[in-house]
Amino acid sequence: MDDQETGASKDRAAVTGDEVKVDLIAFVVAVNDGEPCVLTIGQADTLPSGPFALEHRSLQSGLRGWVEQQTGHPLGYIEQLYTFADRDRVGAERRQRAISISYLALTRKEQAASSPNCGWRSWYEYFPWEDHRSGAPPVELNVLRPRLIEWADGAGDAATRRERRQRTATAFGLDGRHWNEELTLQRYELIYEAGLVQEAGSGRDTTRASLVPSKSMVADHRRIVATGIARLRSKIKYRPVVFELMPQSFTLLQLQRTVEALAGRLINKPNFRRLIEQQELVEETGETSVDTGGRPARLYRFRHAVLDETPIVGTKLPVARG
Repeated sequence: MDDQETGASKDRAAVTGDEVKVDLIAFVVAVNDGEPCVLTIGQADTLPSGPFALEHRSLQSGLRGWVEQQTGHPLGYIEQLYTFADRDRVGAERRQRAISISYLALTRKEQAASSPNCGWRSWYEYFPWEDHRSGAPPVELNVLRPRLIEWADGAGDAATRRERRQRTATAFGLDGRHWNEELTLQRYELIYEAGLVQEAGSGRDTTRASLVPSKSMVADHRRIVATGIARLRSKIKYRPVVFELMPQSFTLLQLQRTVEALAGRLINKPNFRRLIEQQELVEETGETSVDTGGRPARLYRFRHAVLDETPIVGTKLPVARG
């Protein structure tokens, strides 16, 4: 299911010279015990990455090689995420244009790498305000909202104050708006602009007491993760990529919990099951699971034929509002 690499990205990667550095970065996702996890390396919360070299046959082959070398984990499904080439990127050398071509990769729990050089962390450790499965989290209600409103009201002119207030309300579902789980990147960029994450500290008068409690990442890797979360939350609504994260057989409840973990939202159970059945995304295996803590539950598997029958299928996420 690898994506086609765009001509534009190949052109970017073909740029050479002492002032240009091209890196390949992987945002690798697995769902472990009901938590969406990201694969990191070393001790500094770093995404697997490496330079695009002449010996690499393609961007994807280069990425796969770096990830397997650094983590011991071969990649399955990957798709190009975004190319980051801003002149003022965090971590970029002053006289060097750093271009990073990022990829989203999905893997299954049983295939998750086990290596002393890498580890899996819940992405909610980096974005605790994104987990709304139990309602708006305290870090959002008690920390983020007040500090963002204070930041908005502290602007020097009325127009900027209104603009910041509106962006905050849209991103965080204030003033009668709904929370939109797909606005992960907009929320992070707003928080970054307000100087509330450690990555924004370069050149600013920020103290640890002013930061929102959350784990930071090196350079702009947290921004890359935010981009990937937003992409995945959107994509599971119109393509069946969630099954790349599922075991070969699963219960419908396990499927629902996986979708909820990714979306950070609860799903209406009857509506979810009805949509799954209507779209004929799964088929029964004829077996049952006794690991549910109650009566045996039917096991299902992804029905691959659906990919040939319809061009656009997904879970449509009947998320619970309120």
